[in-house]
Amino acid sequence: MTTSTTSNTSTAGATVTGERADLLEALATQRRFLRHTVAGLTDEQARLRTTASELCLGGLVKHVTGVERGWADFILDGPSATGGGWEGGEPPQEVIDAHVATFQLLPDETLAGVLAEYEQVARRTDELVATLPDLDASHPLPEAPWFEKGKRWSFRRVLQHIVAETAQHSGHADIIRESLDGQKTMG
Repeated sequence: MTTSTTSNTSTAGATVTGERADLLEALATQRRFLRHTVAGLTDEQARLRTTASELCLGGLVKHVTGVERGWADFILDGPSATGGGWEGGEPPQEVIDAHVATFQLLPDETLAGVLAEYEQVARRTDELVATLPDLDASHPLPEAPWFEKGKRWSFRRVLQHIVAETAQHSGHADIIRESLDGQKTMG
């Protein structure tokens, strides 16, 4: 694997280079796309479903925030940080309901509030990228039907997953925003 040695990124006063700078740049780019997509929206607009999907723009920011926080917790504390799984096939209804709520901007939430929380989570993740002693260190994945039993992820793989998750939901957000008012992030 080759890494860029030309990227330089500063975080908390330290200059980060190479692979870590590349990870930080990829995260920053995808976060910027997501933030741009929701720029200028009212809370009401951020709650609207504009496609056949259950997704809304404010909910996507909230979901990406929670996912990033959860995976950063996983890096720091291992699989116990995820709250554990459940036995058997289908998850309990309360788990399903909580997951669905992560994709919604609830009446007591604001777009400004979820964006501020996203900024805090992003700073924490960026600091982790800059300071983790070893990106090859790993934890076993939590027990869940969607993870291969006994599989481990390196911290590098976890960070790549955060980039991919952010990019995927940025794309969803772009489609929802275009359906809302015609604005596009790109193109």
